[in-house]
Amino acid sequence: MTSYTETSTAAGSGASATGRFQADKSPFAAVKDTPKDRVSTLAREVLDAVHATIRKHHVTYAEYNALKAWLIQAGEDGEWPLFLDVWVEHAVEEEATAHRSGSKGTIEGPYYVPNAPECGADATIPMRPDEPGTPLTWEGTVTSTGGSPLGGATLDVWHCDDQGLYSQFSEGQPEWNLRGTFTVGADGRFRIRTIKPQPYQIPTDGACGRLIDAAGWHAWRPAHVHVKASAPGHESLTAQLYFPGDEHNGDDVASAVKPELMLSPAVQPDGSLDVEYSFVLDPVG
Repeated sequence: MTSYTETSTAAGSGASATGRFQADKSPFAAVKDTPKDRVSTLAREVLDAVHATIRKHHVTYAEYNALKAWLIQAGEDGEWPLFLDVWVEHAVEEEATAHRSGSKGTIEGPYYVPNAPECGADATIPMRPDEPGTPLTWEGTVTSTGGSPLGGATLDVWHCDDQGLYSQFSEGQPEWNLRGTFTVGADGRFRIRTIKPQPYQIPTDGACGRLIDAAGWHAWRPAHVHVKASAPGHESLTAQLYFPGDEHNGDDVASAVKPELMLSPAVQPDGSLDVEYSFVLDPVG
């Protein structure tokens, strides 16, 4: 097996995540017509919650100044995407998708990159020759809530490698390593060959790491496969699929694990894994 050397730092990952967010999203355009009274309500209630915490716990000036220093460091490290996606996004996702009757989703996280290479309906995700890790074959279908197959639906799949590192957010991997777009057949079926990702710690050498250390928390995420499922006329679904037995399924630092997203891998005689997991998408409207 080939040996690969990879590295990841908070500053490097933070800069990549910030750059991707700024390039790929249009956050202000999406809310440009938000009424001023709603902006005022949201901002005021957040500030009121901060004020209430200060008064309840008698926050000192030393603690206040430590917070200011931490906020500055988080910005300098480019870690706001990491902080928000790890500790805040799960609540936004729950509210945004509460109306759906199809498959459950969860957070996107900070490591998504759009426009991954097209692979087809039955293919191997882009990976290095002799990619380290346990081979994993994932089969399933994409259907509408009415049961009809959604031919032409796309699955945008990405995950970390056997060292817990993501391509484009760490050094040492090809640009699109373990990232691919799969377009399902007319019958809605797909088959994806990849490797089982590993659990990993979010970067701890920057501002988020300092918070984790100061609070006595841990930085671990359980192993997971990311996917975005989409089809014309249907709501897009963002999910992460998890593996049973991972010690951090119950205390994921990002609070993103849901029972509906747990896989049931079958171990094959050669040690590889087969798994069946399908998606049901809600029609728009």
